[in-house]
Amino acid sequence: MAEKSFKYVIVGGGVSAGYAAREFAKQGVNPGELAIISKEAVAPYERPALSKAYLFPEGAARLPGFHVCVGSGGERQLPEWYAEKGISLILSTEIVKADLASKTLVSAAGESFKYQTLVIATGSTVLKLSDFGVQGADSKNIFYLREIDDADQLVEALKAKKNGKAVIVGGGYIGLELSAVLRLNNIEVNMVYPEPWCMPRLFTEGIAAFYEGYYQNKGVNIIKGTVAVGFDTHPNGEVKEVKLKDGRVLEADIVVVGVGAKPLTTLFKGQVEEEKGGIKTDAFFKTSVPDVYAVGDVATFPLKMYNEIRRVEHVDHSRKSAEQAVKAIFASEQGKSVDEYDYLPYFYSRAFDLSWQFYGDNVGETVLFGDADPNSATHKFGQYWIKDGKIVGAFLESGSPEENKAIAKVAKVQPPATLDQLAQEGISFASKI
Repeated sequence: MAEKSFKYVIVGGGVSAGYAAREFAKQGVNPGELAIISKEAVAPYERPALSKAYLFPEGAARLPGFHVCVGSGGERQLPEWYAEKGISLILSTEIVKADLASKTLVSAAGESFKYQTLVIATGSTVLKLSDFGVQGADSKNIFYLREIDDADQLVEALKAKKNGKAVIVGGGYIGLELSAVLRLNNIEVNMVYPEPWCMPRLFTEGIAAFYEGYYQNKGVNIIKGTVAVGFDTHPNGEVKEVKLKDGRVLEADIVVVGVGAKPLTTLFKGQVEEEKGGIKTDAFFKTSVPDVYAVGDVATFPLKMYNEIRRVEHVDHSRKSAEQAVKAIFASEQGKSVDEYDYLPYFYSRAFDLSWQFYGDNVGETVLFGDADPNSATHKFGQYWIKDGKIVGAFLESGSPEENKAIAKVAKVQPPATLDQLAQEGISFASKI
């Protein structure tokens, strides 16, 4: 097969790839210089839509509605956009070998791609129950959600199992968002997770108590402190029951698993420096190999605010790291410099009629403020994290756009405050900073 050659190649076709392409276009990439190689069959899209609007019973989101960069209020990049810009969108093409020394990528079909500068945007893949040796984990109607194909399969299952029973395995992002959307589809939901409360990597016990209570009011049955250890099936191979470690057995027509993800770094093992499970980069997303950059979920980068290095799995960082890397690529070619990446960690979620945002770091002492009663009509509440006498993190449920901007600012500025003061003033403290 003929070898194809490009000045720039982005490997991976997710959020980072789409936002990198937009920045390449802004920086004046010439037609024919840039290729995106993706194993998915569609142009880059806003992945968060899959666990939210894609599964709505009415008014569901569908492509081309949520191609990047609509998630940040930008122009929607349809396949035609890439063609107009002279960007080669090479879809349904899985790269199976990367030789960074010879600057060559090889696809599963044996095609060879040469590059001068590489942007690694391979993202993450879901952890599967089969990875943990769970018996029956390959039964039919056990779903994971990462790509649009996964979402399409789940949509079909929801149609086939109307008013059925679902078990959600995991109490993080996917567990919470999918439990909500399955209830909207009138599916009976059991959510199972081993931790003492939901979303334990971010939520404190106080925050989690609100969501657990709220979800239970919406008909989600929450089972904590245990895990799925096996599945029984009908003769047709479809899942019938979920066996839990504590001995309970749950009926299920559908099982959705959200137990985490792992960064896709395998192609580059032994060729590039790694740290904390990801590919180590500097503040411009340059790796240890010249002309190779890594962005999004796979990058372990310096978090300047906290003087440490971290890997962040979130759409906001996927977008911003991609833009930073492309700016750095062009600056370095022109002998110029760009500012170091100075990222404020940001996470958010929407489910039912709830919407929360979090900024900063969730370390230190905490103070909960506002109305955190799951039975309340307003359910506006928040939490601050204080370390060394300064606010380092802020969380807000049901905030206005102005209030959400205020908690972002307070997490960035890190003003001094006391627990008593914050308990008394609540959101108004952030609003006056």
